[in-house]
Amino acid sequence: MNILTIDTSTIVASAAILNEEKLVGEVIINHQKKHSEKLMVAIDHLLCDGGLSIKDIDVFGVVAGPGSFTGLRIGMATTKGFAQALNKPVVGVSSLESLAMNIPCSTGLICPVLDAQRSQTYTGIFHFDQGRLVRDMPDTVMEIDDLIKELQKYPGDIYFLGDGLPRFSEVLLKGCPQGKAVPNYLNMNRASSAAALVLERALKGEISHYRDVEPVYIRPSYAEENYK
Repeated sequence: MNILTIDTSTIVASAAILNEEKLVGEVIINHQKKHSEKLMVAIDHLLCDGGLSIKDIDVFGVVAGPGSFTGLRIGMATTKGFAQALNKPVVGVSSLESLAMNIPCSTGLICPVLDAQRSQTYTGIFHFDQGRLVRDMPDTVMEIDDLIKELQKYPGDIYFLGDGLPRFSEVLLKGCPQGKAVPNYLNMNRASSAAALVLERALKGEISHYRDVEPVYIRPSYAEENYK
């Protein structure tokens, strides 16, 4: 089963092809957020270098959010276009869950932190149990002080990662002395991490029609809030 997964939820544009045997290839572009210009070219190179065509893809995966509203729409539209044209299923996964997959089998809690602006973060809490990722808190948007209060309830190590760390790491580590910021190379969203989740769910038959997969924004946009 060949799976093509796209992640454009942050400034990082990433695509990966994964099957049951191996990671066929991955493209990561971590420079400026021009996903509409870069994504299709990256996917084309990825397919060519992997000796595949788009028709060889059995399931399309997409990181559905939360994250950049524009980025999510680009990734979702691209995925739905492929799935519709080829009549293939789609699996949507969480950007925060995907981030947690960057540090598999780690001990302690994993707390992805994406910058949601307005002194807020998109976040969740996870841990690994016998190699399997387990969710401890739903994806949410929180004030950083409220997140610290929530994490102070947990003993033991807490691993922080995500594009919110440059902004929030100092206050997070001060409020949670047991916390650890992961190295920079583990700190960004990767389509291969998301693809592992997509493959796991596809093998269980947890797939969707392209019409049924939508972006997960969690909160309304500035424009929507101002309109109200």
